[in-house]
Amino acid sequence: MFPASRYSIQAQRCIRALKTVQAEHAPSQHYTWGRNCSSAVMPRITSHYTIFPRDKDPRWEGVEMERFADEADVVIVGGGPAGLSAAIRLKQLAKEQEKELRVCLVEKASQIGAHTLSGACLEPSALNELFPDWKERGAPLNTPVTEDLFSILTEKYRIPVPMLPGLPMNNHGNYIVRLGHFVHWLGEQAEELGVEIYPGYAAAEVLFHEDGSVKGIATNDVGIAKDGSPKDVFERGMELHAKVTLFGEGCHGHLAKQLYRQFNLRENCEPQTYAIGLKELWVIDEKKWRPGRVEHSVGWPLNRNTYGGSFLYHLNEGEPLVALGFVVGLDYTNPYLSPFREFQRWKHHPFVAKTLEGGDRIAYGARALNEGGYQCLPKVTFPGGMLIGCSPGFMNVPKIKGTHTAMKSGMLAAEAIFPKVTAEDPASETAGLHIPEYEDNLKKSWIWKELYAVRNIRPSFHNYFGLYGGMIYTGVFYWILRGKEPWTLKHAGLDSAQLKPAKECTPIEYPKPDGKLSFDLLSSVALSGTNHEGDQPPHLTLKDDSIPVANNLAIYDGPEQRFCPAGVYEYVPLETGEGMRLQINAQNCVHCKTCDIKDPSQNINWVVPEGSGGPAYNGL
Repeated sequence: MFPASRYSIQAQRCIRALKTVQAEHAPSQHYTWGRNCSSAVMPRITSHYTIFPRDKDPRWEGVEMERFADEADVVIVGGGPAGLSAAIRLKQLAKEQEKELRVCLVEKASQIGAHTLSGACLEPSALNELFPDWKERGAPLNTPVTEDLFSILTEKYRIPVPMLPGLPMNNHGNYIVRLGHFVHWLGEQAEELGVEIYPGYAAAEVLFHEDGSVKGIATNDVGIAKDGSPKDVFERGMELHAKVTLFGEGCHGHLAKQLYRQFNLRENCEPQTYAIGLKELWVIDEKKWRPGRVEHSVGWPLNRNTYGGSFLYHLNEGEPLVALGFVVGLDYTNPYLSPFREFQRWKHHPFVAKTLEGGDRIAYGARALNEGGYQCLPKVTFPGGMLIGCSPGFMNVPKIKGTHTAMKSGMLAAEAIFPKVTAEDPASETAGLHIPEYEDNLKKSWIWKELYAVRNIRPSFHNYFGLYGGMIYTGVFYWILRGKEPWTLKHAGLDSAQLKPAKECTPIEYPKPDGKLSFDLLSSVALSGTNHEGDQPPHLTLKDDSIPVANNLAIYDGPEQRFCPAGVYEYVPLETGEGMRLQINAQNCVHCKTCDIKDPSQNINWVVPEGSGGPAYNGL
């Protein structure tokens, strides 16, 4: 649990008050269900109330559903770089102007930083603005970049590419960090300023005023059995109301998805496109350790038409640590591709293996990331709320960096909010404050200039020559013209629509893991510290339980078995021996959101599990 500060006493009392409420429960009932698929009866998979409403379920009759409510000036969803930077900046402004301001932040992880995963090579521009004295404050930026290597890999060889000044991947002046540790440090700074932080409480629902503006959020209920019935220990979540609510859930947030639809925020932009990033932490032979070295590569094991690449960063954390990872664009077309197994195969390249041989792998994780950039930015303000950070998608893809832009977006949001929420008469037409100044300020900031300049690099890979055509385009139009070309290229469309039918593709034969450099999936997930309460409805919900077998398995040979980096989805024989069924191992989920993005049927809807569930990353 994130340590409570003296500023959180009021908030902690609210939580304790909530826990004293005793709910009444209807007796548990046997609940059977089935759908026909061909001649077989498919067992029920989904039991979540978002698919099967409780007001139509007799097992919930008589259960007390009233929620405790609390008020704040600003509520922030998500304890990542964006949310914490917004919270810090709000309290800085309140302190400077001697104003009272209550800021509450909820985070689904058990402690701040436990769900954070990134490379990460941090550009300190936003941090310099937020805390000019960050070195004196002990920010964990221990490894300045000293060496930059970029390579094109073939199966056996490495082709070095010069890292010219001005190219987006040049890391001069940046720091290699363990982002979870950096985020934890931000959390400490926020609490010192008086921000109320609630780790272990997942925001499960957006609340609305009668006029349609956002009122706040509700945290998740607890004490629901796997079959969807109430347990004896059932407790309703709590409501947090605010003048304005910031949504900083990270990439592909499940509440942001609802807000896109509610307010039509994506009306004037392209669909977002994504990648999956997989990461490991290793302790290597000290003789091979080069603190401050940054290595990136493209090419093998991916073909030229599959976007992706790798990173290998040498940390200076008191022991010979390296952070390494592999990124695969989720617009790939072959349903037989497994991002996890491509990652494991990449480690056997001679240039990579020589660093890892004799070392020990100590951590693993995965997370989706936004790749759409400028073309895919939605409207970020609406009555009662705002989108910040990686939720709308401010990542600079060619730089492979989004922390600095996420932090800056949170700071800009705070600076737009503060005068409104502290004004005696905010002059708002809705109960929830609408603050369009945030979006105006974004468009005037260095975030907008930065994303506009690189807008064509990612979509330029959609050509016959793929990777190599994109690299040529980058060299000509970015390095020479700095993104000033008078056109804007388009992305391919929804990642979920890019898979080809299995019959049109060649299966990929992956080598077996050797247990030294490459590993199997389940032993990898074990290193993520992932844990969920077993007796709860699966949070990987299906809109229609029959679609996985009828569509995904029949047409695409079950791609969710391969694109999931945690072994959540598998097809197993029916108990009758006739046909197959989808099994969801929700307890394995590392909250990467890939399934929600890449599912070709768009039938999977990721929702939050009980608070504190998920991975327990230590500085990933």
